[in-house]
Amino acid sequence: MTRTWPAKRADDEGVLAWEFLDFLRETAVLKVEGLTRDQAAAAPITTSPRLTALGVLKHLVAVERYWLGIAGAGLELPSLWKGDPDPSWDLDEGDTPESVIRAYREEWANAEALRQHGPDDTAADGERTVRWILAHVAQETARHVGHLDLLRELADGRTGE
Repeated sequence: MTRTWPAKRADDEGVLAWEFLDFLRETAVLKVEGLTRDQAAAAPITTSPRLTALGVLKHLVAVERYWLGIAGAGLELPSLWKGDPDPSWDLDEGDTPESVIRAYREEWANAEALRQHGPDDTAADGERTVRWILAHVAQETARHVGHLDLLRELADGRTGE
């Protein structure tokens, strides 16, 4: 997998926002790819027993589903956030790095419906602009990529951006 940095002399804010999100998405996948199921499901931080590499990636699937697909593009998809506490972090027996990466990439395909809109457009929820939603998803993804950095290093010692 090759990650591509956004153009350094970008002149289109909407394109730039998507390019940075794409870069962060690929980084998240790289942090989980190659881990065994046991490594990816490990919760090595005792104060955060639900914080696993697979759980973080599953949560990002739910983030993309809701914000980009449902609130942003108005797609008729079931939310993955129904329940309290947020069930998107919970692992099912069949969750593997491969299956969760596949689900994440499927949400990228769903988000293509929002990519057709400009940053100033009102999102399907009628409350926000596309710009706000993209900024929110980028900050959420970046924050969780930081978690994945730490979890990957604890799992197998691998470091790097």
